[in-house]
Parts: sequence; C-alpha cells; structure tokens
Amino acid sequence: MNPEEIMKKIKEQEGLSRRDALKMMALSPIAASVLASSAAPASAEAASSDAVGKVVIVGGGSGALMVLARLRRALSKPDITIIAPNEKHVYQPGQIFVAAGEYDPEDIIFDNTGYIGDDVTWIKDEVATFDPDNNKLTTKKGTEVAYDYLVVATGVQYHYEQIEGLTVDMIGKNGISSVYLSDLAAGTAEGGTITRDWFNALHEAAKTSKPRVICTQPSTPLKCGGAPQKILYLSDDFLKRDKLTADFIFATASEKLFSLPEIDTAIQKVQAGYGNITNKFGHDLIRIDAEKKIATFHHKYQVQGEFDKDLNEYDMIDKEEEVEMQYDFIHISPPTAAVDAVANSPLAWQKGTAKGWLEVDRETLQHRRYKNVFGIGDVCGIPVGKTGGSARHQGPIVVGNLISVMEKKEELALKFDGYTVCPLKVSYGKIIMAEFNYDGLAPSFPLDPAQPRWVWWAFDLYMLQPMYRYLMLNGLM
Repeated sequence: MNPEEIMKKIKEQEGLSRRDALKMMALSPIAASVLASSAAPASAEAASSDAVGKVVIVGGGSGALMVLARLRRALSKPDITIIAPNEKHVYQPGQIFVAAGEYDPEDIIFDNTGYIGDDVTWIKDEVATFDPDNNKLTTKKGTEVAYDYLVVATGVQYHYEQIEGLTVDMIGKNGISSVYLSDLAAGTAEGGTITRDWFNALHEAAKTSKPRVICTQPSTPLKCGGAPQKILYLSDDFLKRDKLTADFIFATASEKLFSLPEIDTAIQKVQAGYGNITNKFGHDLIRIDAEKKIATFHHKYQVQGEFDKDLNEYDMIDKEEEVEMQYDFIHISPPTAAVDAVANSPLAWQKGTAKGWLEVDRETLQHRRYKNVFGIGDVCGIPVGKTGGSARHQGPIVVGNLISVMEKKEELALKFDGYTVCPLKVSYGKIIMAEFNYDGLAPSFPLDPAQPRWVWWAFDLYMLQPMYRYLMLNGLM
C-alpha cells in the first residue's frame, strides 16, 4: 500500500482531513528514507561539545545505536567504543506482524554495520563482568576494557528454562509457540515464523474441532508487556475471518488486563466482542507437559475471612494453589530478567522489586551510585519503559545528561517522564494506541486513546519500521 492509498483509507476509516491524516502518519516510508539519506548532522547538534573522555556503550540494540548516533554528532572529538556481538539487527516489534502474516522475516532483519561508523571502536563480544568501582569491564573473550563513561544498553534475557519441563527446542512443536524467541546476538528471530506456523496450524485444527488455546503472561517485567494479548486477539481474529472459532484462555500473573483503567475497560469491551475469551488472573505458568498438553499454573488469590468490627470490613486471606489446564495450543511469554552481567554486578539494584535490574534514576537515567554510568532501554530498573518507544524518548535524555557530566556540570537538566507506548493490536486492522507516562495517559494526538483505530494499524504496519530503521536508529527523531 503506497502513501496515497494509506491517506485515502485513513480519511475513509477515521473521517480525518488529509492534513490531519498526514500529521497522524508523521512520515511516509519514502519521506523517511529521503530524510535519512539527506539529513545533515547539524540542526540540534550544530554546536558540538568539546568535552572529552572515553565512552563505552554496551549493547547493539535500538537504545545503544540511538545513543551512539547522537553522541557522534554531539561531541566534537568523540572517543566511543561499542561492545556488541551482533552484525545483524532485529526489528523486534515486527515479530508480531511476522506471526500475523503481515511481514516476511527479511522485513525485520537488517545489517547493524551501517549504524556503527569507522570512527567507533567496535568490539564484537559481550560483557561478562562489570567493575564500576574501577571503571572497567571484561568481555566473555577475556578483553579488559577501561572507560571514563559507560552507557548500559544490554536489554533483557528470556528464561524459558524456569518453566519446568520446557526447553527452547520444544518451541514450535506440539502446539507450543512463543513470538519472543530470538537470538539477537546472531541476528535471528525465529519467534515470528514459529508463531505464524502456529496460527496456521490452529486454523487447520479449527476446521474440524474447537481447539483450546492458552496465551500466558509471566509475573516478571516483560519486554512489550502487551505482546501476549496481541497474540491472543490476532490469533482469535485470524480464525474469525474464516468463520472459525476456538476457546481462548488468557492466563496472566497480573490481576487485570492493563494497568490504566481507561485502557483496561476498553480491552474488556474488545474481549466481550470476541465472546470466546476467558481470563485467568493471578495465574503464572510454572510447568508444562508437552506430551500430554497440560500446563500447570501457580495461582494466587484471596478469600474472605472474618468480619473485623473495628475496621468495618472483612479480613482477606491470601491463598495459593497449583492449577492444571489442558490445551491444544499454547503461546508462552517467558519469564524475563536483565542479562547476568548486569544482574550479578554492583550496577544492579541490590534489593526491592527491581532487584537485578540496572539501578538508574527514573528521570535522569543516571546510575544512582556510579555517576559516570547511564542506562537506556529494557535493562533499566524503572517503573515503565520496556518498549522501543521508551528508548526513543530516553535517547536524547541520556546523551544530554551524559554530556553534562562530561562537562562537569552539577545539574542534569533533562528528565525522562516515563513515556511508554503499547500499540495493542486488538484485531487485524485495529489498534488501541496506549501512550502513557509516570502520571498516566499521555496521548500524542487529541484522539480517544481507548478507541481501537485503523489509523494506528496503518502507522504501525506501514510507517513505524522505516521510521525506526532510517530515523530512530540514526538518532534523527
């Protein structure tokens, strides 16, 4: 679909003027590529800083590359080393569209090399240990790297093995899928193709029976926390388009569908429209029997106890149990954690709910104890922010505040407001664009954010990938 066709459909679907439609879409793929190829490294960074010091960036994902691009323009004499094993880059949000049959795998995998300039030292390895007390780190191959300033952008790791009975090689077999499955170091993204095959197998099964489908969400923080529900609704709609059906169960360790009441209410309406989805709140997947197709969940719940006359209310008693569920197909969202090198280092939170995640100030993104260290992206132990949209908003803040530290300034002026965006795909052609920050809903446009819209589907499907590839990763937006 070309940009003109997109604009025409937006006007038809949303009743917007062409001008407003253009505002909504921001940039066409053509405009994005033209801007990226012609953009001079001037404008915002025209007055480069003369600050000096060796900056080491750890990671090769979106956060790392955005910081790298901005630092190269912001420093007149950059001395930058990046530690990242991957020569290929995976556009991770695209895994959902691969699963849904809207993208091919080659649409979401491209070279990393174009984003790392010749003036940057590139160590193609991963960090094994951090030693922030001595301003150095050691890679897995044994290379010791000293730094003056450090940016940690290591992302997350998935712990499929924490689910008893499950191994990674089982995903894609016996009705098991996981769109999260990938090897970012190798630049591969099997999760999308495996889940696409899972969609098709479910479709075939629904022709002769009414399969039971379970989609899970773990108790840990999760990259793109809306992804489990995206798979739930898209797979259901995939069947309904051919007048097929199945029994769907959303088994989540959470106690609600979404943290924001307005979005939670909107999703409940979506589920009511499907009519075949059952929620199992407080259910955390702990075990799987792939041969018998039985999933076991740890279920936490409360029951009413005795009436307290002083408080004028009933005591609530915590209970827990193991619950077995039979399934025909199951989509697993794995337990998630910071990479071991961070989790096992002094850089991590040492206690509390964020234990193991990078300990940074939630506004300045500066480490709370090591002032020459900053974090960006999924690894940060802050209340929200495990999305690419968050990393895009964090990039200028990390770079601006880092340069302030390099220039020996006492105040860090730039503050991250917690911006996060979750494009909830509630059907083919409809997205609820949930934008929020530390204070609540924060929509970019004066539209009801709880209303499913085709315009957001068009933006996500047709526009966001080229914007990400040509603008975001080059630090141009």
